Amino acid sequence: MGQEIERKFLVVDDGWRHAAQGEVMCQGYIPTQDARTVRVRRVGDRAYLTLKGPAVGLVRAEFEYPIPVADAQIILETLCQPPLIEKTRYRLPLGDVVWEIDEFSGDNQGLIMAEVELTSPDQVVDLPSWIGAEVSSDPRYYNSNLARHPFKYWSA
Repeated sequence: MGQEIERKFLVVDDGWRHAAQGEVMCQGYIPTQDARTVRVRRVGDRAYLTLKGPAVGLVRAEFEYPIPVADAQIILETLCQPPLIEKTRYRLPLGDVVWEIDEFSGDNQGLIMAEVELTSPDQVVDLPSWIGAEVSSDPRYYNSNLARHPFKYWSA
C-alpha cells in the first residue's frame, strides 16, 4: 500500500530561496464526502491523479498515477471544484530529507509552507532556520481545504 508520512510548517523567511529550484503547479480537487481526497495535478508537461485516504496522525494512504496532460486539463476545468490551487513548488535537499516549499499564488497568495516527507512518523528532522510553526495537524492548511477556503479569505 502506498502511504504518505509528512510534516508541514509555515515558512518565516527567504533563507531557503538561494538553493531551491521551483516548478509551477496547478491542482484541483474532485469533491468527496469525507476526509478522502481525489486530486489532479498538472506540472509542466506532466500530470497526475492522486487518491488520498484520511490521515491518522502524520500517516495517510496515498496512491498517485501519471495521466495524460490533456486529460488533466479537462478534469481541472470540468470536474474539479474551483478555485484551483496555484503554486510554485521548490525542492531543497538538506541532510537526509528533501524539503518541498510551496509558494502559493491566486486565491492563496501570501501563504508559503514547507513540508518534508518522512520514512516513519517518529523520524527526527533537523528544522532549518526558515521554518516556523508546525501546521501538520491543522486542517486549514491541507491543500484540499485551501481550495475550498482560500487563504485570502482568512481573517487575521
